[in-house]
Amino acid sequence: MTTVAASPATNIASALRRLYFVRFGFAAIWAVLLFTTASDIGPVSATLLVLYPLFDAAAAIIDARSSRATRSTAGLYANVVISLLTAAGLAVACSSGIPAVLRVWGVWAVVAGLAQLIVGLIRRPMGGQWPMIVSGGISVLAGTSFFIQAGASDATLSNLAGYAFLGGIFFLVSALRLGRAANGR
Repeated sequence: MTTVAASPATNIASALRRLYFVRFGFAAIWAVLLFTTASDIGPVSATLLVLYPLFDAAAAIIDARSSRATRSTAGLYANVVISLLTAAGLAVACSSGIPAVLRVWGVWAVVAGLAQLIVGLIRRPMGGQWPMIVSGGISVLAGTSFFIQAGASDATLSNLAGYAFLGGIFFLVSALRLGRAANGR
């Protein structure tokens, strides 16, 4: 009986698929929890706001370790730094109110969206990356809108919940599309 070793691309696709499913689950649960506390910044919503970029940083580290053989690790490590700085910025912004949170989140969404877009373009030959490319572009637009919304008198955090949920959907779609690459097809 012969055993065929999985190719590096298949291993990376399989690891990314698992990670993307986890990211979808986290984003969906996080979005529901934030939406229920989005009217003001209290201990729960502040914790959720800081937790999201920390989770993003951890996911990017796992992604980079799984993808060492690709050229996408520099963008992933840049995303780790961006997300850690954002978590610190959000911890401070939570004490200043919703507009400050929207500004910090908006800048993060733009910069992280650009990084995601670049990583998706580099990984395009692997398959399953179009949702990540589109998500990166949408993130740039959404980040800009969050920054603009910060100036409104009725600014709310509920749009961040929608943003995270939509991002989770893109991770789910990408995970499903990576199924073919993970199975060696």
